[in-house]
Amino acid sequence: MSDFSPLLNALAASTRVFWLVPLLPLLAAALIAVCLLLRRGGGDSGEPLTAAVASAAALGALLLLLVVDLAALGGALPEHLLFGEWLRIGAVPVRLSFTLDVYSLPMATLVALIAWIALRFSATYLHREIGFQRFFLGMCLFLAGMLLIVLAGNAVLAFVGWELAGFSSWLLIAYAWERPVATGNALFVFLSNRVGDAGFMLGISLAVWSVGTVEWAWLAGDGSLAKVTARLLVIGFVLAALAKSAQLPFTPWIARALEGPTPSSAIFYGSLMVHAGVYLLCRLQGLLGQLPDVLALLTVVGLATAVYGGLCALVQTDVKSALIFSTVTQVGLMFFCCGLGLFWLAACHSGLHAAWRAYQFLLAPAYMHLVRRPAPPVANWLAAQRWWYTAALQRFWIEPLVHSLLTRPTLALGRDVRALDERFIDPLVGAPRDDERLAAGEAADELIRGHGLAGRALFKFADRMQRLESYLLLSGDGSINQSLQRAAHYADAIEALLEQPRYLMLMVMATFVVIL
Repeated sequence: MSDFSPLLNALAASTRVFWLVPLLPLLAAALIAVCLLLRRGGGDSGEPLTAAVASAAALGALLLLLVVDLAALGGALPEHLLFGEWLRIGAVPVRLSFTLDVYSLPMATLVALIAWIALRFSATYLHREIGFQRFFLGMCLFLAGMLLIVLAGNAVLAFVGWELAGFSSWLLIAYAWERPVATGNALFVFLSNRVGDAGFMLGISLAVWSVGTVEWAWLAGDGSLAKVTARLLVIGFVLAALAKSAQLPFTPWIARALEGPTPSSAIFYGSLMVHAGVYLLCRLQGLLGQLPDVLALLTVVGLATAVYGGLCALVQTDVKSALIFSTVTQVGLMFFCCGLGLFWLAACHSGLHAAWRAYQFLLAPAYMHLVRRPAPPVANWLAAQRWWYTAALQRFWIEPLVHSLLTRPTLALGRDVRALDERFIDPLVGAPRDDERLAAGEAADELIRGHGLAGRALFKFADRMQRLESYLLLSGDGSINQSLQRAAHYADAIEALLEQPRYLMLMVMATFVVIL
């Protein structure tokens, strides 16, 4: 072993730049965004550069992770890396820390590998698409978010990745933004996942209040927390895990998310992001082990979700929908294993399932060419049970219920706020109404007319200031005007002197004296 110690030390030195793993995709996203803003690299000519930047960032993160994996196998790697403090919540410091253990390193390596393959696949699959650059921007943001989720050493840094992954998900579901169906589905997914984000923030807040730290190593629990405190602390993270992994009652959003392109569906909902909730539970297994009632809840929810996904998958008529409900079934079984305390089994299951499901989703566009026979009919036992068949076909009516309880109230609230703004706020600040803008002969004058209380007051104030300006500055006589003219004459004389070479050199020498 001593013969390999120099090599292991060299590999362990790679941890000094480990922060580049999530940063490389972020830098790639920033570069693509700058090119988009500057209107450069668009069209067919810009596609190779965009794809190369995104693929290089994913490959760089993957290679660095492989080096760290080798160091970990040699036992020359610490489980926690600390790169300083970047935030403080009251008296609680939030450090830029990373966890390198048996859960984070294999999952991070798998994330980088699948993302790199998907990016390479997308370069050809999305050739000549209008939103080519936007797609790769969203994919790079997603890769950075997933790497932060699995490598973060504390809950706050993981939440940053959680939000990055959610934002990129919304961005790519609404990839075809000109289609109302795409934007509507993106809104539905966005609102559904905000419930889980609220739970995550609740967990962070309770961790700061009750434990005094946000580091995963402390939040995992050593049995010293009181039952009530541990239960309150874990309930927010469990809610976040249920929402992100599309477990009941949050399952309807994942079928809506298929509106995005196939490569994003492959790594978002088929293989990677849907497993983020399972990873979060594995990270908190020490704390969950103290709460048998929460484990029982996970068991029931996971089993119910597995049955729900399995029945819905049997009645789907397209490949992607069948695959996504099969994914829901498998992730439900992972939650079931977590509820039984078999976290290691859930972690192994999630890794294997992520790799296999990514392959299936990327192959989905070619299934129609590979399969030469029509899809088999519904199983006989399900077709014979009319009620169960109807329920599975309608997805147990959960989606309309969630739409009524979540999406419709949010849209109604938006309409009410807009009506309040148009009826009360706009007249108060003086903004012209729509009917006034369209009034014949008044379109040109609307921009300079004051409306409402505030508008008329501002208009009168501006009129008084204009009169004062005319009296003080524009009148031909008066002491103020004469004083200003004398000051302007002196300023012109000084400027003429400074323009001469000798005075200019004197000013330059004085500047050097001050600097030195």
